[in-house]
Amino acid sequence: MSTKPDNIFIIIADSLRFDTLYSEPLPPYMKNNAVQYTNVRSSGPWTLPATASLFTGLLPHEHGATAQTRSIHKNIPTLAEELKKAGYQTTQITANIATTSVFGLHRGFDQILPIWNMVEPVFKTITRFLLLLGKPRVRKILLSRDDIVHQLSEDLKMGNCWFQNTYNDIFEQCQSIMAQNNKKNFFFINLMETHFPYHIDSRFRLETKGIIKNIKELATLFHTVNQTFLKKETGLPKPEYLELLKRRQSKSWKIIKNPVNDFIEKLHKNKNNLVIFASDHGDNFGDQNWLYHFSNVNEGGNRTPLFWFDNNHPKAKITDHPVSARFIYNSILKSAGIKTAGPVISDKDPVAYPLIESYWYNNMGKTLPQYLYNQFCFHNENTRFVLRNNQWLSAAVQKDILKPEETYKPLDSSVDPINEVKNKKWKNYLEEKVKTFKVFSESVKPMR
Repeated sequence: MSTKPDNIFIIIADSLRFDTLYSEPLPPYMKNNAVQYTNVRSSGPWTLPATASLFTGLLPHEHGATAQTRSIHKNIPTLAEELKKAGYQTTQITANIATTSVFGLHRGFDQILPIWNMVEPVFKTITRFLLLLGKPRVRKILLSRDDIVHQLSEDLKMGNCWFQNTYNDIFEQCQSIMAQNNKKNFFFINLMETHFPYHIDSRFRLETKGIIKNIKELATLFHTVNQTFLKKETGLPKPEYLELLKRRQSKSWKIIKNPVNDFIEKLHKNKNNLVIFASDHGDNFGDQNWLYHFSNVNEGGNRTPLFWFDNNHPKAKITDHPVSARFIYNSILKSAGIKTAGPVISDKDPVAYPLIESYWYNNMGKTLPQYLYNQFCFHNENTRFVLRNNQWLSAAVQKDILKPEETYKPLDSSVDPINEVKNKKWKNYLEEKVKTFKVFSESVKPMR
């Protein structure tokens, strides 16, 4: 008989690609105790829309947190709010400012513990300098009177810890809270080691050897975080430096995978706890001429790992039916005995199939015309379809995730792929979502 979990944990390795995780042997507890969902797609390509979908079960155009609108609609209940009503103490421990009150992802949490307020920054001076070089928004803060009187913004405080590992501090904080109360708990945990610049050591260091290679690596990191390719035709790094970025993320996962495995085992083994390990989205390393994240729809950035450690401890298994990560929301509520509409991730329901959206990114008003569009993507059988600039494109789903995805190719203008969908329920659902996406898309129409 199924029981409600005493405690619920979501552990997010920020920006971790599916292929990065599966290019390494899985650590033992993760391999032997989880339901592995190997065909999951995030609903958005960066932390805000992807996490907002996880917290609401909705698509970006429905919850409203996109590259342009930046915040969840206030009338939409969040996962933390629903679990709080059900008696859970709700805690967020995060290394990413995007999951906090800045974008409205704080609603429902009894407490939010930003790790940058709990650890001593290792590279405080150099980080401030790099942020000054790299982020125009931070330059304004650094050069303002507020900085002169040492009143730093939350963004800058987070930046102080951006170049060091904090996962152990986060795990210790979680276990300390658990040891001090006997309440039901919901924890949302965000780890930034696998996020750019991809930690390859306990503190930031370059991967390459030699001054010239060091300079090129630093230039690649600079242009990546600044999304130079959106503003400059030649801004995409050369293939060997895109491979360097992939290696950096792979090394960052190697560093944290065993500690993550051990932490999950402590939370889950012989306990009535539900533990979910996933990523919010994956980064792009040149996939279909996209870099980093913010504004892209392809499998490199949207296919994400998902490990479900059920509190009822069923046998481990691997399932590959296509599913949207946003339905983790419904799945958690159902586990907690809370009624919710819509499918759960274990359902082989077409309505649970992946739908992905992205919205144009305004890079200092200099984004090139070829990147000024919003996108809606859906999967049908073994094909991906994307609506871009009122034009449908398609590409086959790459079954071997370690190989590059096929590039989208335009369909004939007379073809509407939704009309080709055989499942009536899925077809009706798609028609409704595309219709409402188009209305929202017009409200955040790209500049021309």
